[in-house]
Amino acid sequence: MSDPIPPSESSDEAADSQGAAPAPKPRQSFLRRHWLAAGLFGVFGLPALGLALWATIALSWSYSSGKRAGYVQKMSRKGFVCKTWEGTLYTDIARGFRSDSFSFTVRGDSLAHVIETLSGKRVAVNYEQHIYVPTSCFGDTEYFVTGVSAIPE
Repeated sequence: MSDPIPPSESSDEAADSQGAAPAPKPRQSFLRRHWLAAGLFGVFGLPALGLALWATIALSWSYSSGKRAGYVQKMSRKGFVCKTWEGTLYTDIARGFRSDSFSFTVRGDSLAHVIETLSGKRVAVNYEQHIYVPTSCFGDTEYFVTGVSAIPE
């Protein structure tokens, strides 16, 4: 006969003496297991996500919109990495008198080519103003042209 286990021993020791497996360790949390990936996401991912959200909101919400008439004097494609179409429209009060210049950005290539063909002619451009655009990668100005039409002289 085997000796009975004295009541002073704990039940864990009793389970070990009977050949049962020890209780498993509790599993570590996800952040403890993946601390490097979580840290890199916190340093690089969250700011990039915030910048993308900011740009999306700034470019989809229009602060103002309007129409300007004048002569397109310059249309060029600028930028090292982010190529944007930039232009200048000179408004006039009377024939031969220039009063103001209006710098603008064009998002689409097809619209930019239409404006290029109308360069030097009197045109009316429709624009939207997008303020607080986070980077010049979307354009150098806050005025984005959405349409153009020739004005007969």
